[in-house]
Amino acid sequence: MTAYLNGRFLPLSEARVSPLDRGFLYADGAYEVIPVYSRHPFRVDEHLRRLQCSLDGIRLANPHDGARWKAIVQRLIAESAHEDQAVYIQITRGADDKRDPCFPPGVAPTVFSFTAPLVAPTAGQRETGVAAITVEDIRWGRCDLKTVSLLPNVLARQLAADAGCAEAIMFRGGLLTEGSSSNVFAVRDGVILTPPQDRLILPGVTSTLVLELAAARRAPFEVRPVGEEEVREADELWLTSSAKEVLAVTTLDGRPVGKGERAGKPGPVTRRMHEWFRAYRDEVMRRGRG
Repeated sequence: MTAYLNGRFLPLSEARVSPLDRGFLYADGAYEVIPVYSRHPFRVDEHLRRLQCSLDGIRLANPHDGARWKAIVQRLIAESAHEDQAVYIQITRGADDKRDPCFPPGVAPTVFSFTAPLVAPTAGQRETGVAAITVEDIRWGRCDLKTVSLLPNVLARQLAADAGCAEAIMFRGGLLTEGSSSNVFAVRDGVILTPPQDRLILPGVTSTLVLELAAARRAPFEVRPVGEEEVREADELWLTSSAKEVLAVTTLDGRPVGKGERAGKPGPVTRRMHEWFRAYRDEVMRRGRG
């Protein structure tokens, strides 16, 4: 498997970074993940813009312009055996010759990228939905930056795994924020609800597409603060992310989502949204037009 490290393409098994790298010592860096369908990167411009916003937010200069990033991504895709992939990009502030919290002057950033098979939900998960738990959102105040400081997300995701669940949905001050690695949508009385992507929520590329699809098909939606009770009493819930795409949550904290005969099953709005997403993916992304 090929990796890119500091200007060189080399086997991933041979990639090495210094133990004094600030990404290792301080989680001082940003990252991005770009899904790839049939060897076409999904909304690559949007992903690179988000990477730029994350780098700007931590005051780290972008080592490459958009054209160079696209060339790196395309070469990694071409050298992989997989049609559907996930390209990972990480930039840290580099390796100084000492451990010091202040930004080191004159140190080159560490630039790393590689690609792996895209792991999408199974057909069974699509059909039945997945289970989730809820947790308190204990992360810092700049969750809109996609940084490598992911320990709170990791702990939340592990709590979900310990409970046999696929995701942990987070609340802060009684309001929905997001999942440990996803954005969250609720449906009440046929209206799609999702919180505004402020500093407490990562602006999702897939979630933005979902809202575009809803608007194009005149599906009612509201982007506003969503209370915890609204989530717990929702008719439908779903997650969006690069890997999850649009994935129904049918059990929350051990209770079925929804009411009546639809309880515990993917709802009609969720199914329609997944169909719209799948059509976009297959008609636009797999043909390299998006």
